Amino acid sequence: MYCKNSNDYKENEMPKTDKAAMAVLSPENEKDFIVRKVTIQPGGSIPNHTNEIYHQQYVLSGEAKVIVGNEVYHAKQGDFIYIPAGINHYYEACYGKEYRFLCVITTKEDKIILVSKK
Repeated sequence: MYCKNSNDYKENEMPKTDKAAMAVLSPENEKDFIVRKVTIQPGGSIPNHTNEIYHQQYVLSGEAKVIVGNEVYHAKQGDFIYIPAGINHYYEACYGKEYRFLCVITTKEDKIILVSKK
């Protein structure tokens, strides 16, 4: 057991993204769920992609355009986003603010596939 401030974790740049970083908050030996804190700087983005596992996300601060499947959302602080497995999703911090969210995933093996924009 522990209680740590999420700002004490090291953020690492996310590959194939623009101005995005992630800190894994869960312990390495976690067996069920992984909690990640993702930060996208203003003007940054995470490319359109799919995953084999679902995502549950809670927006901590900022605003971004988030596309899930064919739905476009103006996500902001306090919003909860559910992304089913296999559905394409994309993030763009296009409102001049840093966008920060928690992303909860399972520990199951995942495969990320980049998808071209429509």
